[in-house]
Amino acid sequence: MINKRINISSGAPWEDIVGYSRAVKIGNQIFVSGTTATDTNGNIVGLNNVYAQTIQCIKNIENALAKANANLKDIVRVRIFVKNIDDWEIIGKALSKYFIKIKPAATMVEVSKLISPEILVEIEADAFIDNKL
Repeated sequence: MINKRINISSGAPWEDIVGYSRAVKIGNQIFVSGTTATDTNGNIVGLNNVYAQTIQCIKNIENALAKANANLKDIVRVRIFVKNIDDWEIIGKALSKYFIKIKPAATMVEVSKLISPEILVEIEADAFIDNKL
């Protein structure tokens, strides 16, 4: 079987400016790009609230996965980039709402900057869908 590449768009204008996809599906693997807490209009959700931003990141990842006929339970790895590592417990609490039973492999690192100064967290995810086309 040939693994066809499917690029999945969020519709954000940055995708064409920068040249990336929200997610890429190849065979039974899905790679979700770094995802921030933006709504469908590109506005940042949860200004000054890392918990709310983390939740929005996960919802955006969930939307990308749905376009690939997958869901959060298919996630096997997440990478979390944060502006302040001291927020790890707050971010962890938000993540656990969705991942406590899934328990994907995870990495959290502090970075000096993200794409906008108002963005406090960015998450990327890899998913594996077993026995799905």
